[in-house]
Amino acid sequence: MRVLFINSVCGTGSTGKITGELAEKFTSEGHDVKIAYGRSDYVPERFKKFAVKIGTKSDVYFHALLTRLTDRHGFYSRHATKKFLDWVNKNFNPDLLWLHNIHGYYINIELLFTWIKSRENLKVLWTLHDCWSFTGHCAHFLIANCDKWQTHCENCPQKNSYPASFADSSCKNFDDKRKLFTGIKNLTIITPSKWLAGLVKKSFLCDYPVEVRYNKIDENIFKPTPGNFRQKYNLQDKKIILGVANIWNKKKGLDDFIRLAKILDSGKFIIFLVGLTSSQIKNLAGYKNIIAIQRTNNQIELANIYTESDIFFNPSYEENYPTVNLEAESCGTPVITYNAGGSPETIKRKDSHIIKCGDIESVKNLLENLP
Repeated sequence: MRVLFINSVCGTGSTGKITGELAEKFTSEGHDVKIAYGRSDYVPERFKKFAVKIGTKSDVYFHALLTRLTDRHGFYSRHATKKFLDWVNKNFNPDLLWLHNIHGYYINIELLFTWIKSRENLKVLWTLHDCWSFTGHCAHFLIANCDKWQTHCENCPQKNSYPASFADSSCKNFDDKRKLFTGIKNLTIITPSKWLAGLVKKSFLCDYPVEVRYNKIDENIFKPTPGNFRQKYNLQDKKIILGVANIWNKKKGLDDFIRLAKILDSGKFIIFLVGLTSSQIKNLAGYKNIIAIQRTNNQIELANIYTESDIFFNPSYEENYPTVNLEAESCGTPVITYNAGGSPETIKRKDSHIIKCGDIESVKNLLENLP
């Protein structure tokens, strides 16, 4: 069987690792597998044999620019998508197409789904990692407290959020997505949380079968892992509150870590953040009880950081099924997470806690009672 994955990235980030590990599983079973992706030129060595690039950096930048001007995210990259589909037709001809993130300024959804509908015997799986597939603009709507997607998007309150735009085409986007994404005979939607599955059933994708498959982590890597993390940063006498994210912003709760830093005893506690940009690190330099580093591709090092931290705090306001919570608990570290999206479904340890979004005082009280 020939299996084709399409995702924004290959082998990096949460969705890239998921698709890469699925590709390895299918290959071990004797199938021919490729992963088509459009973002980031970096592909880990173990996944390079699967990688098929869609378009170029210039294509992505131009798609992003046009999106900013028109709010028609997903309707550009025509040349790159045509070239990719020509390659598929001539060289691969898949039996199974497994879609993951198809947003991210790299593929034209109109060309892609027209092609999908033209292939009667093609089996299609689509794993949703957010809500973009059934809204007129946004990838998440919890912070905006918006339910227009259940009926019809228009006058989007989040046009300035990803995929950010000066214009508002949410009404047309909603109509076009509904037309393109519905009516596929052999499509099954997969969600990594019961929470997202429930949303799908309220959307225009409601006629498709939906399966909940929780994301998994590699427990051979994410396990209690001794190391020199505390010594490296001279934190032997500190209670360490850890935060990890691929992209830090307001929705991920970076501001809440700053709020927390202001009310914690800096002699006793240290906040350690992984995954920030150089400019974010510079902006946090004034906080003596925050240490921030850029992301690490060394998972053993990350497992050591999880292991030697006292608590993992996930203050994200919009989540599907955060694997960072799984990684922390698997390394033996309890978690404090907001009651956002599918986050509560990740919690297994009795000493982990689910709290109301933004309730920093409760976080402070829990931290002060750490053993």
